[in-house]
Parts: sequence; C-alpha cells; structure tokens
Amino acid sequence: MTILGEIALWISLPVALWGAAVSFAGGRTDRNDLVLSGERTVYILTLLLLVSSAGIIAAFVTNSYEYYYVANYSNRELDTYFKVAGLWAGQRGSLVFWTLLLSVFSSIAVFRNRRRNREFMPYVSGTLLGLLAFLVIVLLFADVNPFERMGFTPANGRGLNPQLQTYWMTIHPPTLYLGFTSFAVPFAFAVSALLTGRLDSRWIAITRRWILLSWYFLTCGIIFGMRWAYEELGWGGYWFWDPVENASLLPWLTATAFLHSIHIQETRGMLKVWNMALVVITFLLTLFATFLTRSGLIESVHSFAENLRIAYIFLGFMGTLAAFSFLLIVYRLPSLRSENRFRSFLSRESAFLFNNLLLLGVAFAVAWGTLFPLITEGLFGETRTVGPPYFNRVNIPIGLILLAVMGIGPVIAWRKASPRNLRRNFTLPVAAAAGTLAILVLAGVRHGMALATFGISAFVMTIVVTEFWKGTTARARIAGEGAARAFASLVKRNRRRWGGYVVHAGVVVVFMGLAGAAFDTQVKQELAPGESMTVRSAFGNEYRLVYESLSVSEDPSQNHWGWTALVTVFRNGERLGVMRPERRYYPVMDQGSTEVGISSTALEDFYVTPADVDLDSGAERVVFEIKALPLVPWIWSGGLVIAIGALIGLWPPASVPARAVSRQRVRGPLPAGATG
Repeated sequence: MTILGEIALWISLPVALWGAAVSFAGGRTDRNDLVLSGERTVYILTLLLLVSSAGIIAAFVTNSYEYYYVANYSNRELDTYFKVAGLWAGQRGSLVFWTLLLSVFSSIAVFRNRRRNREFMPYVSGTLLGLLAFLVIVLLFADVNPFERMGFTPANGRGLNPQLQTYWMTIHPPTLYLGFTSFAVPFAFAVSALLTGRLDSRWIAITRRWILLSWYFLTCGIIFGMRWAYEELGWGGYWFWDPVENASLLPWLTATAFLHSIHIQETRGMLKVWNMALVVITFLLTLFATFLTRSGLIESVHSFAENLRIAYIFLGFMGTLAAFSFLLIVYRLPSLRSENRFRSFLSRESAFLFNNLLLLGVAFAVAWGTLFPLITEGLFGETRTVGPPYFNRVNIPIGLILLAVMGIGPVIAWRKASPRNLRRNFTLPVAAAAGTLAILVLAGVRHGMALATFGISAFVMTIVVTEFWKGTTARARIAGEGAARAFASLVKRNRRRWGGYVVHAGVVVVFMGLAGAAFDTQVKQELAPGESMTVRSAFGNEYRLVYESLSVSEDPSQNHWGWTALVTVFRNGERLGVMRPERRYYPVMDQGSTEVGISSTALEDFYVTPADVDLDSGAERVVFEIKALPLVPWIWSGGLVIAIGALIGLWPPASVPARAVSRQRVRGPLPAGATG
C-alpha cells in the first residue's frame, strides 16, 4: 500500500497541472468540454491523494522504518491511533494531509455547483487545482517527500514527541487544517469573480457558508489548542503568544472581519473593495500559518521544520499570489464602487467598519510582534524577542473595545441612529454594566482591566438577552405560540442572525473567563511525605494538598521512566479526591513531559504541577506548584457556546410555507425581531 501511495503522489502532479490548465483554457475559450475535464480532474486528484495518505498511514502502522518520516515520528511501542495520527504529526505528512483536505473541499465545491453558478466554475476549478499543484510540487521537490527512504532500516523508530502523545493531538491539528483549507473555496470564487467581472454580491452568497465553515473550524482548532496547552504543558496557562499560536490566530481575526463586512455589502452594497481585500488577505494568512510552522525561521514548540528550502518556496508563492490578486482588484476598481455612502458615525455601517478596523489592528499588532525578531535579525544581525507583555499590553485594550462594539453593532440603526433608537436599545445594557461594576467594586475588586471586562460583558450580554426576549415575545404574541416554541421558531426562521447572537454570548463568556486570570493565586513549596500546603482562591475557597507518597517507575516498552506523586486534595476541609501528578523522561528523545492534576468546578480550577523531585537523598521530597485559577472553566464553556452558535448559522435555512407567508402579508409587517 505504501508503494501505491508513493506512485499516486507522483501521478498527482501532472494530473493537477493538466486540470488547472484546461480549466483556465475552458473559461477563456468558453469550451464546456475543457471545463468538464478540469472538474473531473479534481475528483481524480482527490482519489490519488487519498491513496497517498493511506500509504503513509500504512507505513506507520506496519512499522516501516526504512522511511525517514516514519522513523522520526513513530516506534513499535506507540499506540495505534497515534500511528494513524502520524499522518499529520510531522512536516512531511501534515503537508500531504493539508493537500488532501484541500482536494476534498475542492471536490465538494465542484460537486455542489455542477448544475449552477456555471459561469464561476472554470476559474474556481482552475484556482483550486493550481493551489493543489503548488502543494504537490512542494512535496516532491522541496526535500519533504514523506516517502523518502533512508540508506538503512533501523530496528526501531525515534518515537513521537511526548507532548504530542495526547488525544488533543488527534483533533487539534486536523481541525485547524480544516479551517485553513476550507477558506480556499471562498478565495477561488473571489478570484473567479474578479476574472469574470461578476462583482455583485452573488459570489458572497455562494460562499457565505464556506466562510462560516472555515471560521467554525478555526475557532474550534484554536480552543482545542488552548486546552492542549493547559493540560499538557504544565504551566497552568492556555495561550503564550507563541509564533505558531499567533499564526493560527491571524486568519481567524481577518475571517471574523470578513464575516461581518460581507453583511454590509449584501445589505447596503458597500465595502466591496474591502471585502475582496479581506478574502485575499485571509487566504494568504492561512498559507502564512503553513509557512511559519514549516519554515525553520522561528523557534516554537509547534514547529517541525527540517530545512529552509520550503521557506523560500512558500514566500515566493505567497508573494506571487498576493501580487496577482491585488493587481486584479486594482484592475476591477471601477466595478467595485460602493452603491451607498456612510451617512453618520452613529450607524450600523460605521459600527461594523470600526469593528473591522479593530480586528485588523489586532492582526497587525500580532503579526508585527511575531515577525519582529526575524526583522531585527535580518537588519541588525541580532534577535530581539517579543514576549507576552507586549501582546497583552497592546491587544487587551483593543479587545475590550471590540467587545463593546460587538454589542453595539447589531442593534444600532442603519444609516443614522436617532436619539430614540439609542435610548431604546442601550439604556438597559448601560444600567446593567453600571450595576455590575458597582457590585464588583463593593465586593473589593480593584483590578482595572478585569472590572472593564466584566462591565462591558454585562453590557453586551444584556443586549443579547434582550434581543432574544423581544424577538421571542413578539413571535409568541403574533403566532400564538408558547415561549419555548416561539423561541425555537425564531431561531429556525433566521439561523444566521440568531446564531450570530449565540456566538456573541459565547465570546462574552470567554472574555470573562480570560479576565479571571487577574485573580490567579499560586503557591510553590517542597514537601516530604505526610506534609501539606494550602492556597486560597479569589472566591474564598481554601485548597489543601496532602503529599502521601512517591512511586518511581521505568517502562522499557514505552522507552521512558518517571515518578508519580500520590496526593489528596481538600477544599474547605472537604475531601475532593486523589490526584497522581507525574513527570516522565524519554531518554531516546532527551525530553520530558508533565502530567498535571486538575480539579474543576463551575467557577474555578485547582491545578497541581509536580515541579521537581529529590530522589538522590532517599527522602522523596517533591516540589509542588499549586494554583487556584478562577473562571478558567468559562473559557471552555464559552468556546462550546461559540461552536453551537456557528453550527446554528451553518444549518440550512428552513423553508417558509407559502400559506404562512400569505397570512403574514395580510396581517401586515411584524415587529422587529419577530421573524428575525
């Protein structure tokens, strides 16, 4: 099977090049036979890449260590599901997996549009096949061929990085890759719209769900990565502004801006140039994330680069693609003029544009902080690092303004807001924010940024709840439905709008969870068996850890040795249970890993890290670091709410029976929010 996979990969290149050529030629000459040939090539290429991917997995499962990639990312002792995940564990396999996902999404896009939107499809197919051809060229000629053989066959492989031997490894990278690759479809339709001159909002209507799908996967992938870091790295955090973390955040920021601004184009015929630029930038940033992980130009726990040749290839391709795309936009500028103008700063259009500018501001700050060490090294020959303090100092204030605008934008009036509109929509939210701040200050909270976060969160959440309440009560009164049924009907009839409100509610919960970091407490202490240590949380709970015993183990089958501490945990004198935090060392890889202990409640986590141990003296003394982390569970709960909201928006719209529409027309227009 592995041999077939290698053959399939080589065949993929001429197939992709042929398909791209005939697709563009068919669009140019209006020949349907060439267009059809290009579309069928997409299906064939997907099949070939499936065979190639299966060949890599077969090499891992059968312990074929004559292959360089398998020998460096697997061994005989590795669990089978990690061997299957070896497809995306390293640079070589992950590029194949990336290419496979892109081909699958390309096939879905071609299949769904085989009978409609035919004027776009030649260039859509040609663009997607051109991207696939580039990736296959990289795989075959940039020293990253996953089927490269070594001059000998070792008895066993080097094994998988210990930090990757977790179930998050099986879901976090694939989810991010799904987000990156699915955005190629909106990019292809945008290129097609530019080439054909069909620059109304139709290409956006075709790709809206693709955009949301990409955003959904990117969001889930980022949340999964945060959880992975929280559980596996042992430092009690979830985001370190690592360069590759930042690379995944950048397209999410611009995709979020794009999702909001396309609403303005569809509703008011504005921001057409802006949207074209955003779709290009977002796609280029998905390639940038690939480049940064594989270039070898940055140091990161996520990076698995092996040579610099791929860096130059990716930079050249991204530069060419950017130049071509923006030249097309400049060429079509006369056809991209806005149909309306901004009439007032106090309007929904202005709020959405301001939201976009803030998102791009964060993206620029993150990109600058990520690339600054590379720039200084290239210009001055020395590396100047940029750490979390820079990112937090710049992005937290912008993030709080974004949070406020997120509440204002959806309810402020179009064109120009009147005093009556402002009073009706913002009096209660402002009162809720003021009340929240008063309660927190009276409770003794003095942290400025945390107070601002909780106050703005109360403002936004009140708007979300109020909008749902107004829509549900109006629907119940007019349709004669109960509250629960009216709520379900409301969401069902306009999933895009109400799913967006659910997403906003989830974002509020995440922000409050992040603000909890201002009240983290921690204690670090060395204990002998039988001794204990305590930490008090911001919520007044006292956690006590009792160190019971230590066990040292060596597992030759897993090529590691380690020690496990047995501890008992109490909260306010009540026994919570037993934890077994552990430290492991893998001699073959000269690398260690930490298994932390976590006890969660709805409001906070108790986090135990085994920092060090004294085995030489025989005293079995262990250095423990214990932390009480308020509101961390809210981050994961908020992420779940965001995912649910995105899924609501992705769900196909419900059809409205003709008789129901007729009755609505007889009764006259419904109040705002009654039908969404």
